[in-house]
Amino acid sequence: MGMGLLQVVITLGIIMLLVKPVGSYLVNVFGYEKSGLDRIFAPIERVSYRIMGVKEEEAMGWKKYIGAVLLVNLVMLLLIYTVFRLQKYLPLNPDDIANMPPALAFNTAVSFITNTNWQAYSGENTLSYLSQMIAITFPMFTSAATGFAVAVAFIRGLVGRQDNLGNFYVDMTRAITRVFLPLSFVVALILVFQGIPQTLLGAVQATTLEGAQQTITRGLVASLEAIKHLGTNGGGWFGTNAAHPFENPTPLTNLIHILCMMLLPTSLVYAFGLMIKNKKQGWTIFAAMGIIFIVMLATVFYAEYKGVPAVDAMGVHGNMEGKEVRFGISETALFSAVTTAATTGSVNAMHESLTPLGSIAPFAEMMLNNVFGGKGVGLLNGLLYLILAVFICGLMVGRTPEFLGKKIEGKEVKLAAIAILMHPLIILAPTALALLRPESITSISNQGMHGLSEVLYAFTSGAANNGSAFGGLSANTNFYNIGIGMVMLFGRYISMIAMLAIAGSLATKRVVPVTTGTLRTDTPLFMGILIMIIVVIGALTFFPALTLGPIAEHLAAR
Repeated sequence: MGMGLLQVVITLGIIMLLVKPVGSYLVNVFGYEKSGLDRIFAPIERVSYRIMGVKEEEAMGWKKYIGAVLLVNLVMLLLIYTVFRLQKYLPLNPDDIANMPPALAFNTAVSFITNTNWQAYSGENTLSYLSQMIAITFPMFTSAATGFAVAVAFIRGLVGRQDNLGNFYVDMTRAITRVFLPLSFVVALILVFQGIPQTLLGAVQATTLEGAQQTITRGLVASLEAIKHLGTNGGGWFGTNAAHPFENPTPLTNLIHILCMMLLPTSLVYAFGLMIKNKKQGWTIFAAMGIIFIVMLATVFYAEYKGVPAVDAMGVHGNMEGKEVRFGISETALFSAVTTAATTGSVNAMHESLTPLGSIAPFAEMMLNNVFGGKGVGLLNGLLYLILAVFICGLMVGRTPEFLGKKIEGKEVKLAAIAILMHPLIILAPTALALLRPESITSISNQGMHGLSEVLYAFTSGAANNGSAFGGLSANTNFYNIGIGMVMLFGRYISMIAMLAIAGSLATKRVVPVTTGTLRTDTPLFMGILIMIIVVIGALTFFPALTLGPIAEHLAAR
């Protein structure tokens, strides 16, 4: 355990060292500040604007901004769906893979356009190379850039003096050209150096040591792995995801995957403090998210090293079931906590194989959905809870609540409440429906408490735009493909619409002078209040469901 703990501490230390420089760079990118990099990126961006017919200097109010977000995402969704349905007749299909069925194509297209990357299929057997590039890797860039753009637009609304949230097309383009493409190129080269395939050649036949024939699938794996983790997309070229040796062959690649998942979500929180010109406020939110993350990490770390008491009594100490021996318990625990905190969805071990107590951590991080979170969305969800915390504190002292000098009134609170309440609704209601339908129950491989956890995890993963799977659920059915697809859409866009509406409302409000009665939101006291609000709302909403699943299973295993 000592060596495993040291590995975790070193990894988290490297992440903290990268937060400030990367966060400062993000401010430079989205603040439209002049830099030496303009000579490299500006010509490419200007060509993109001409092709799209975009006026770089055009400003957008919140309605026009969210309209652009929805339009672009709808067009890409239709394009991706079409590629899946016609891939048999399109080029770059050396293994002659058939077209996707309609329900699966809908689910997969929605999954990758919403930054969820839930996979109800095995990538190497279901997708052509063209589909992997155009319909999988391409939206990994655009969905991540969309989340970043919406988060930055909201920040502009907080500090703005008019309904001007910037220009979505410019924000998305700069995110791709100046953040995701350069970082992905560097990371992909490192992954190729570590032995991850990057080729357009098809599968090869190999003879095993026993003399049997085996088909080994290859492809453009390194480039997909780079953006899937940098963009907190998840998914994978292979069905077993980052547990596959072609996706994650060495301890170094495992470290790189973890760093990439946490790099931009953590840095964006620091960038938030710089953009509002209040570093203490940024660090307050960072600390609240960080404390919740450490608690979740400690829970899964302890649970996996402790193992199951009944198995421990047989002389088997620690839970290695379902884990890669290349990485062991500590790296699996860290990977599980990181992938659900950053809503990536990538896995290097099966989450179904976690102990019941250990599985609560991934559940809780996705249910709270604001522990750093995915690109931009994690920060937005954290700010939703912050607005609610400010409102509750204002009621307690009998004063109109304020944040960054702007009054939080009924409109903002109603919109925040809608976004917050929508999350449990689209998790718990479909789970209950699935457990009532005989045909959907047959997809559950385990009955009882564990079977409930399989279904609950699937809809939680979809709603949080995470994409990881608990395992054991045969989700490639019309019910789950359409049901989880709709959950992913609602989970992605309702909160975006609500947050941009709040930003538009706050942008037009005058700044109220700070007085002795003003509640400061950049103090350790408020950090504690924010954590309490997040945990209490999450506990009250989801605790009954968790009690029937992993908590009951944990108590039964003692």
